[in-house]
Amino acid sequence: MNDAAHSDLLLNTPRSEGEGSSPIDTTRRHFLRSSFHGIGGIALASLISREAAGGVSSARIASADTNGLADLPHFAARAKRIICLWQGGGPSHVDLFDPKPALVRHAGTDIPESIRGATRLSTMSSGYAKWPALPAIQPFRKCGASGTEISELLPHIGGIADELCLVRSMHTEAVNHSPGVTFFMTGSQQPGRPAMGSWLAYGLGTACDELPSFVVLTSSDREKSCGQLFYEHYWSNGFLPGRHQGVRFRPGADPVPYLSNPDGVSRESRRALLAGIADLNRLRAATTGHHAAIDTRVAQYEMAFRMQASVPDLLDFSNEPKSVIEMYGPDALLPGTYANNCLIARRLAERGVRFVQLMHSGWDQHGNLHSHLAVQCRDTDQASAALVRDLKQRGLLEDTLVLWCGEFGRTPFGQGDAANPTGRDHFGRAYSMWMAGGGVRAGHVHGATDDFGWNIARDPVHVHDMQATILRLCGIDHERLTYRHQGRQYRLTDVHGKVVDGVIA
Repeated sequence: MNDAAHSDLLLNTPRSEGEGSSPIDTTRRHFLRSSFHGIGGIALASLISREAAGGVSSARIASADTNGLADLPHFAARAKRIICLWQGGGPSHVDLFDPKPALVRHAGTDIPESIRGATRLSTMSSGYAKWPALPAIQPFRKCGASGTEISELLPHIGGIADELCLVRSMHTEAVNHSPGVTFFMTGSQQPGRPAMGSWLAYGLGTACDELPSFVVLTSSDREKSCGQLFYEHYWSNGFLPGRHQGVRFRPGADPVPYLSNPDGVSRESRRALLAGIADLNRLRAATTGHHAAIDTRVAQYEMAFRMQASVPDLLDFSNEPKSVIEMYGPDALLPGTYANNCLIARRLAERGVRFVQLMHSGWDQHGNLHSHLAVQCRDTDQASAALVRDLKQRGLLEDTLVLWCGEFGRTPFGQGDAANPTGRDHFGRAYSMWMAGGGVRAGHVHGATDDFGWNIARDPVHVHDMQATILRLCGIDHERLTYRHQGRQYRLTDVHGKVVDGVIA
């Protein structure tokens, strides 16, 4: 996006690249060019004043969109922050969350064509001649006072059943991994659109001075069984301003590349260097009027400097009670594990980070369902439940929305040898996810599938519907959070989506 378009965005007059300027637009830009106390100037002044003080202030940079759009939130927000526990690869709904006795009764026999219909399947199974019903590999049990049926493979998640809003009627058009993840995160199966966390940062601004509004954590199953990749467009700012890009934290000593000072460079000398850069940016702003680009540049320099102090504190677990660490499981302090990322996610939430996107791969059981699904559940079950419990005991669950979801489910029929199937293929026709906190109905099951877990029988929820509902819980009307790009107004839900009132408390 060009600088003029960025300037118009900051002035609440969004337009696409290349469109002509109105006299009002020209006057506003001229005003900014002629005044150091314009939008970019305020940011620069803030930085310079902190440099003069020799330290980092807790005051925010006063750029136009740091505190979000002027007309947001549209409603009273139920959720102030979101933690998305992304289970990459497609968790099997019929093995974990959606019990189907019919699969037991019909085990080994073909699921009827009247049920299958013209369902779109992946190329790995679309040409099958046999569709053998494959029952859940472990029994389900009723959990909590709500009696929600959840697989015995997930005893810890079953233990928080009364906190969960379990949606059994999700559906998507995607049948392959990357398009499916991209669809949920950005509203389009093709890369290039802003991710959900970027939309929230753009619309609502930041609630944290020392950390980015949108943070990404990644982990994988220990066996590296499915080879799922984490593409950067899963957390891209797309055509939104660059400051809304998700920041990925890597495991290890350097969670953010290039954040640490090189050997021999002190924090004081880094501060002095930034002061010099600020002078150059101030000169550039005064002579060219490129305030939007400079705003972003200055804000990123400043955030990086703050993160040099805040990230080490974030990852210092010495003050965590032993009981809390044990609650997350034996891997809680092992960098790069799902459990460790869940613990970090809670610490990010309590520091005010608006959107934490925790991505874990390994749910792609094409030929190892009977062995690997149990391993994957053991690696993720305890920490997922611990995060919900931990947020609740700290008083954060009420206004933190926790999502547990994947890009689709798995086929109710077995994949591989029809006489002895060992896996399940991708399945977007119907699948399950759960939510907790943040204004959702606790101890509630929404929607239902047919006897085979193939078709949705009641209260369907499309990906765009879920996106609209998530935004609604954050106080946003999904049809009104838009950004003009290449001649049209874009939004997370594209031109679709309706709020699912049935999941809101």
